[in-house]
Amino acid sequence: MASSAPVQFINRRTGKLETEKVLGEAWMRWLYQTGPGQLALHALVKRALLSHYFGWRMNWRYSAQKVLPFIVEHNLDVDEMVKNPLNFRTFNEFFARALKPSARPIAEGDDVAVLPADGRHLAFQNFDEAEGFYVKGEKFRISTLLDEDKIPESQRELLARYRGGAMLISRLAPVDYHRYHFPVAGVPTAARLVEGSLFSVSPIALRRNVGYLIRNKRMLTTLDAGRFGKVMIVEIGATMVGSIHQTYVPGRAVAKGEEKGFFKFGGSCTITLFEPGRIVFDRDLVENSIQNLETYARMGERLGVSRL
Repeated sequence: MASSAPVQFINRRTGKLETEKVLGEAWMRWLYQTGPGQLALHALVKRALLSHYFGWRMNWRYSAQKVLPFIVEHNLDVDEMVKNPLNFRTFNEFFARALKPSARPIAEGDDVAVLPADGRHLAFQNFDEAEGFYVKGEKFRISTLLDEDKIPESQRELLARYRGGAMLISRLAPVDYHRYHFPVAGVPTAARLVEGSLFSVSPIALRRNVGYLIRNKRMLTTLDAGRFGKVMIVEIGATMVGSIHQTYVPGRAVAKGEEKGFFKFGGSCTITLFEPGRIVFDRDLVENSIQNLETYARMGERLGVSRL
């Protein structure tokens, strides 16, 4: 796929190919696709300072003035929101907004897993056999994603669990609902922080280098999920998203679709790993992903079924 090609995805509800409106697309293409942009990227953008600065600005009271124009520009459904748009005190408060439970129904069935977030998804039934993510030939290693060097020897068996397993990448654009949820029921561990850079996870950036996903700041949680095995859930920070907030209680059983946490301003990403033989992803997600096409779908929609 040419890096200059438009960003397209399949809308799961309509089955149609759509072109994504990338927020700040001209700036992103300059930054990630030109020589001067690459210099700026490594000098400033990947560092936390810029993201912290923008996050700080989005917490100012004046930033609330950006809420209504943003809703209108991106045609967001205000009836889904718990809070009236006029009552958000800052843009960051709006960005991390909660939705009414009826806005995201959870697919039923104890053997059914659901998508953990609104966004554009890539699903690979066997991580090791995938030809590439976003672009053919471009992959990353699970050991690097899970920060192998920092895992104690006693826990190295964790890495072996996911070899040949299934992986879901869920990319949240700035216009999306930015809370993420548990894909199945289980008991979660405390999230482990892995420090890193804050590169963009825009498709423009990921087409250039999918490795940004494993170089960015991230948090890792293991979910003991019965028939689904031990599910690894990874939240990834990005440019303008230095903040990953967990709202669940470690060690307490959670229901499928229960909120796990939220991101603040910007686009970001979650990755969900299943052990081999534990889940069969839905065909449409897998077939689109083989073509390096993301599928737009919402949290709570069906991801796949247990093999057990």
